[in-house]
Amino acid sequence: MNTERQIEFNEVKRIWMDLAMTEDTKEKIKSLSFYLNERELRRQLRDTTDSRNLIENLGTPPLQNITEIKEILMISEKGECLTPYQLERVENVLIVVKRLKDYLNRGKMFQNPLAYYEENLNMMEDLMEEIGRQIRNGAVDDHASKELEQIRNQMIKCEEQMKEKAEQVIRVQKESMTDHYCTLRNGRICVPVKRECKMKISGSVIDQSSTGNTLFMEPSGVAKYYEELQLLKISEENEIYRILYTLTAMVAASRSAMDENIAMIEKLDFIFSKGKLSLDLDAVEPAINQEDRVVLEDARHPLMDREINVPLQFEIGRDIRGIVITGPNTGGKTVAIKTAMLNCMMAQCGLHVTCRKADICMHNSYLCDIGDGQNMAENLSTFSAHITNVLEVLKEVNQESFVIMDELGSGTDPAEGMGIAIAILEELKKSGAHFLVTTHYPEIKEYADKAQGIINARMTFDKETLRPTYQLVIGEAGESCAFYIADRLGMPNEMLRTAMKAAYGEKAVREYHFQKADNPMEKKKVGRIARTKKEKYKIELSKKYKRGDSVMVYPDKKIGIVCEPANEKGVLRVQLPDKKIWINHKRVKLHIAAEELYPKDYDFSILFETVQNRKIRHNMERKYTEEILRYEEND
Repeated sequence: MNTERQIEFNEVKRIWMDLAMTEDTKEKIKSLSFYLNERELRRQLRDTTDSRNLIENLGTPPLQNITEIKEILMISEKGECLTPYQLERVENVLIVVKRLKDYLNRGKMFQNPLAYYEENLNMMEDLMEEIGRQIRNGAVDDHASKELEQIRNQMIKCEEQMKEKAEQVIRVQKESMTDHYCTLRNGRICVPVKRECKMKISGSVIDQSSTGNTLFMEPSGVAKYYEELQLLKISEENEIYRILYTLTAMVAASRSAMDENIAMIEKLDFIFSKGKLSLDLDAVEPAINQEDRVVLEDARHPLMDREINVPLQFEIGRDIRGIVITGPNTGGKTVAIKTAMLNCMMAQCGLHVTCRKADICMHNSYLCDIGDGQNMAENLSTFSAHITNVLEVLKEVNQESFVIMDELGSGTDPAEGMGIAIAILEELKKSGAHFLVTTHYPEIKEYADKAQGIINARMTFDKETLRPTYQLVIGEAGESCAFYIADRLGMPNEMLRTAMKAAYGEKAVREYHFQKADNPMEKKKVGRIARTKKEKYKIELSKKYKRGDSVMVYPDKKIGIVCEPANEKGVLRVQLPDKKIWINHKRVKLHIAAEELYPKDYDFSILFETVQNRKIRHNMERKYTEEILRYEEND
């Protein structure tokens, strides 16, 4: 069974995960289960309270996602060269560490224990400053080293000399040029030369225009500087790699300190995510007791709108182990039991609870049966799924469990369902667990009234507005209000009398005060289906075309003679000049009726049968014969 999903703790976790910054924390939240160690649970709750207090006093902590850094550290340790981008990610983590230390240092003025985690963070200022000085905007900075600065200055000077030389050629050979500006082609500075003036310019052709009239030539004086520039670029690349490898070695040497920083950031992210959730849900720290009781004052479901949510008052303890909740449908019974278990589970996960005040004991398992669990793929009906789930619960339950069950004994014959429900309650009572169940069976209310350690409770209902008030009253049994609701909504008195008599007998009918006078149900007018009578349809088709009628066959517009009238499907047989065909009556049209073409007693076998078949038929009419009538496919 998936208790977290059934009580919607998975949705609370989803909200909680959205408040975390690191992937490691998100995964930890996703797989988190409730704590069974009381000391650890109390520490987790203190952390949640301390983190919320820090956020309220200092604002949101400067945390960010640091997932990339783990892979970068592994690369550096293998001896591979880190890129400028990767080194900047390392610097960003160190900046986060610095800001987080400042944030926690400011928290010390509030005497917040969480603030002293600052001492476990290592800023590694030397590494941060070296990366910041040598890497900027995703590249190695010009001033990363004196040698790199000199190389890049020489490169700039060389490029300027190349440009000056090209412009000089343009000025001297102005009449040989197609333009007054030099251009860059294939990474080389070129001058635009007329094709017919190619021999006047000393240099190499690098490219040509689309028309071929202009050649882009690199003057020989420019080529000398280009070669010098390429050598400088090789020197620049070597110096860049030297700087990157030096920084990579510094990162690798700081691996253990970086790992400690990352672990501390993830730990603080987890702690602060609980504080953020507490603030978002307007939650409070619960007290943890060893007296085996749960007390929730003004509890609410964390996923419901707090403006419209009606607070729940709930208490269960040593003497009262089980509560049977009754009341009308949509009265909030399911929400009530979910709210109780969800707040207990949140508390045992180290979270604050959505109550005004809460005093909670620890449980070693949370078990529930909510919803019909019907599964078509596994051939499970509502009742089968319900019982399967209940049996799983009963196998796991013990005196430290918390169990909730919705609509106990539903999904089958009421008498049998009631019996099974009481048997389940007996088993839960024997286990000594805390349990909450909802039901409509009056017999179960009576059982809870008499059984030791079990008490009735009801969800209140406003009979004037026909709306539930969502308030739980412990110690009183509720009623379903089904007859009252049906009466107010307009069910005829006669139907209500029948229902009450079937449920509670004649006495209940006499004692019930109907809301209005007898009110027979008014039937609404609805459309009527117009059906075609098949027999009439057959007669009409058979009359439409008779044997011997001359008809026109569409779309070919061929003339044929009807061999067999239309059957019940509207299909008739027509003799064409070369063959016989079956055709729908809608594709033929009467040309000349048989009465106009043939005498009254005309033998149509002359037209439609072979001479051999006619002789055989004549013999059959006179005497016994072994001859057989033979028809070809087109006969």
